[in-house]
Amino acid sequence: MKAIAYLQFDGKAEEALTFYEKALQATNVKKVRFGAFGQDPNASLTEEEQNMIMESRIEFSGNILMISDVLPSMQAATGEITKGNTVLISIIDADPEMNKQSFEKLLEGGTVIMPLSSTPWSASFGMLVDKFGVMWKFNSEASKFLDSFVN
Repeated sequence: MKAIAYLQFDGKAEEALTFYEKALQATNVKKVRFGAFGQDPNASLTEEEQNMIMESRIEFSGNILMISDVLPSMQAATGEITKGNTVLISIIDADPEMNKQSFEKLLEGGTVIMPLSSTPWSASFGMLVDKFGVMWKFNSEASKFLDSFVN
């Protein structure tokens, strides 16, 4: 079993996918649009909805991030998509130079919470909120830090 981050958007999944692909230097990107399955006569989609991302996946540095749009009709059941602080993606155990590159690219249009720097617990630690409202935390020594504590 695996657990991965899955981000949902209100019509901005394509933009987010392109942004994350570049920022994280993705090696493999796949996407499927809602229109790929044809129209259901009982629940037809507008042209805009057909072009929205139903499911996508980017692979980077041995990791997976999935992204999709939530159709307006689905939001009646799931609730409205809003930017928030309930999701945090943590990049752990990466080389400090890789952290720096990804941090700078993800920061484009975003906000620094804590600048990427050396701390007592990590050679490379920092936090930001990207332009889509997703929070990112970088910790080059997360596993080493946690393993140093005894339960």
